[in-house]
Amino acid sequence: MTILDQIIASKKREVALKKAVVSMQQLENTDLFNTKTNSLSKSIINSPFGIITEHKRRSPSKATINNRFSVEEIVKGYENGGASGISVLTDTQYFGGSLDDLILARAAVRTPLLRKEFIIDEYQILEAKSSGADAILLIAAVLTREEIKSLSEFAQSIALEVLLEVHNLEELEKSTMPSLDIIGVNNRNLKTFEISLLNSVDLVTQIPDDFVKISESGLSKIEDIRLLKSIGFQGFLIGENFMKADNPGASLEQFIHQLKG
Repeated sequence: MTILDQIIASKKREVALKKAVVSMQQLENTDLFNTKTNSLSKSIINSPFGIITEHKRRSPSKATINNRFSVEEIVKGYENGGASGISVLTDTQYFGGSLDDLILARAAVRTPLLRKEFIIDEYQILEAKSSGADAILLIAAVLTREEIKSLSEFAQSIALEVLLEVHNLEELEKSTMPSLDIIGVNNRNLKTFEISLLNSVDLVTQIPDDFVKISESGLSKIEDIRLLKSIGFQGFLIGENFMKADNPGASLEQFIHQLKG
């Protein structure tokens, strides 16, 4: 069983347990559920570089990344540093995150927030909305076309944008549909955690121009961002490169300054 298989199996158990404690109606009745969402896709398009930063404490491949700062300190630093969006990891078992991280981030910034999670159920989408997210992540590798359609349409029905993550042409072809806003190419193999920017290079021309195109994972070099932007990517999700810095917000600000230069 791969790490991805383990994560999805534990996620199914987790969602079932949560449903028994907090109903979907209770989630819909929270204050944050009724707040206006901010468009992540527009924020990316309106930015010269579309950098999406990430709050991530640890990962299965890197153990602890950064536990020195509070959620509020990190996301405020990202907002001040020029982030177009902020991804918040909410998986607890494998990434050390939680929905509380998302709620605290929402209280601290106006920058569009992406709930980064292994979403397999509409319940998790309601959780995202009720915790202050503006967008959700769907991972093509763990969902059928029918599931992607159902989940993405449900998300858009409650004013959440949808970022679909793909790793290869097969996933892209099975997943492209009108109920998506952003398509991201993940350069990390979720089964082996190896990284190759060729994923992005090979797929960018296959993504219809109807969608905002972003590249994800393994991005740390200025020249890589410039190359990927020149071939059609509008945004870039950069996580560990900033999180592992002594000051994530300052690291982002310096990175964007170098890009402009």
